[in-house]
Amino acid sequence: MDTVWRGAPASQIPYYNDSSGKLIYYGYQLISNTAYYLGPKGRLGKTSNALNCQNCHLDGGTRPFGNNFGKVMSTYPQYKARNNETQDVYLRINDCMLRSMNGKPLNYQSREIKAIYAYIKWLDKGIPKGVIRGGTKMKKLPYLNRAANPESGKQVFIQNCQSCHGADGQGQYNSALQKFDYPPLWGPNSYNDGAGMFRLGTFASFVKYNMPYGTDYHNTVLKDADAWDVAAYVNSQPRPHMDQHLDWKNIAKKPVDFPFPPFSDTFSVQQHKYGPFQPILEMTKKQRFSHNN
Repeated sequence: MDTVWRGAPASQIPYYNDSSGKLIYYGYQLISNTAYYLGPKGRLGKTSNALNCQNCHLDGGTRPFGNNFGKVMSTYPQYKARNNETQDVYLRINDCMLRSMNGKPLNYQSREIKAIYAYIKWLDKGIPKGVIRGGTKMKKLPYLNRAANPESGKQVFIQNCQSCHGADGQGQYNSALQKFDYPPLWGPNSYNDGAGMFRLGTFASFVKYNMPYGTDYHNTVLKDADAWDVAAYVNSQPRPHMDQHLDWKNIAKKPVDFPFPPFSDTFSVQQHKYGPFQPILEMTKKQRFSHNN
């Protein structure tokens, strides 16, 4: 029996009930059609890039293992070592706006951020505080015993990804609707290098269990090595840079696949970006053990 969490579809939002239902539905619209409201030609002004939130949080943040919203309300506020602070849900939303959407933070008094919060809260109704349902975390891939290979990943991309995302990785733009039917994976309209998807392990896990389009965690298409390699290819391409000098004040807490120095170990930037990651992990564990003893 499948016991993973799957969020309710937008058709169940109580849109006609009261103003709170309308706010929830507006939040869903902002998640699924972000660029229409906040993108380069957004009706509310340019706040973000050309992506929609659901390009990373699939099906409006409801899909199992699709980077969904199913544990947000039960686990926040939480301390985020990357940001060196305890974040509430509003801070977390704006963190995505700055990184994945390569944009500007939303005003904390705005209807937009309140709507996104209301939608996530509605999705997570009935989940007790501290409870993490199945399928609400990324399904981690085992590390390769080699570095991920961007050149091999390019072939995986050509065979499995370019039919939707284009040979140049710039997606498919629908000029009539002024939105991308399939999102750009690099370039000025994609996520910046401060986003979670720029970490190889995150990207590889995401594509393994969700891509090519139509894939789910029951029926995967890519081999593990192919997922790592195509992640390496995509993240080797140019994209916006984010100033991250305030991130990871405790460098010992940096993930093994965070590719920006300084590091608490002696491994190269190249190895932190593409691997192999197991040697870095083992050294990190030894350092933590020594520190605790």
